Amino acid sequence: MDVVTVRALAKRYAGRRVIDDFEMHVPQGAIYGFVGKNGAGKSTVMKMIAGLVTPTGGEIALFGGQTQGIQRIGMLIENPGLMSNLNAFDTMMTQAIAFGVPDPKPVCHNLLAQVGLGDVGRKPVKGFSLGMKQRLGIALALLGNPDLLLLDEPLNGLDPEAARSMRNYLVNLNQTRGITIVISSHVLDQLERMCTHYGVIANGRMMREMTADDVTRECGQSLRVRTADPTRTMALLEDCLGSDRNLPSIGERIGAQTRLVAEPDGSIIISGAFDADQVLSILHANGQEVREMSVQSKDMEEYFVSLMESRGR
Repeated sequence: MDVVTVRALAKRYAGRRVIDDFEMHVPQGAIYGFVGKNGAGKSTVMKMIAGLVTPTGGEIALFGGQTQGIQRIGMLIENPGLMSNLNAFDTMMTQAIAFGVPDPKPVCHNLLAQVGLGDVGRKPVKGFSLGMKQRLGIALALLGNPDLLLLDEPLNGLDPEAARSMRNYLVNLNQTRGITIVISSHVLDQLERMCTHYGVIANGRMMREMTADDVTRECGQSLRVRTADPTRTMALLEDCLGSDRNLPSIGERIGAQTRLVAEPDGSIIISGAFDADQVLSILHANGQEVREMSVQSKDMEEYFVSLMESRGR
């Protein structure tokens, strides 16, 4: 079951469409990395999922379409919205009482300790650093035992050690309590260490959704091929990958695990599982004049930037 299913979502502000025909699917139990440039629409989408902003059009289904789905969400979107005149514990207690949390005192003490604020619970929030406010915001989001956490840049302001601790804490919540987490962040190396799924947004549209295994496979080595007849070459490779003709070995070795992309300069990028020698043999056997064949690598940041800079398909 998908905890979040979004179809044809749209949002306009002052006549300007900021979210357009947006699709999203977050599987139950996933840690879903929501990736996009500043201004791409991440926060707006998360606010609509949380029920804080009304969509102009489209559909959002939570927990398979349950009507009480929003009540099962914890959120930290943009900033925690803290009251500076209260201390951390009183801030937690105020929200816990509003939520009707049974026996709230030990719950609040426990959550503050879990996010690393157990020793500063009586310190006024106005004296907190940005990272401490982020941790308090996550503790607030966990009140009420949510089944879905929406976290917008939760690692913002954390030093490396605090970020590692928070990352491990979120992974532990996911693994031990089964909480599904949607986390937006521009810190890609942190997402890489915890996410099971990804969605990439650009200009208010979903560019692509994929699993962590997809990213690992596509961020590995790829093969750039350029021939005298790129159209014929693409058709030939697609045919070989999907047929059981006289070249079964190449189909077995790359097959469904291979992705072919035609570049504007006429070259073809083969990513996933491939055997460069066998690709070359196929092309030579079919009379293709190979002008370039090179193996190249792409890191995760480059991969996501290329998706964010692409246009909707």
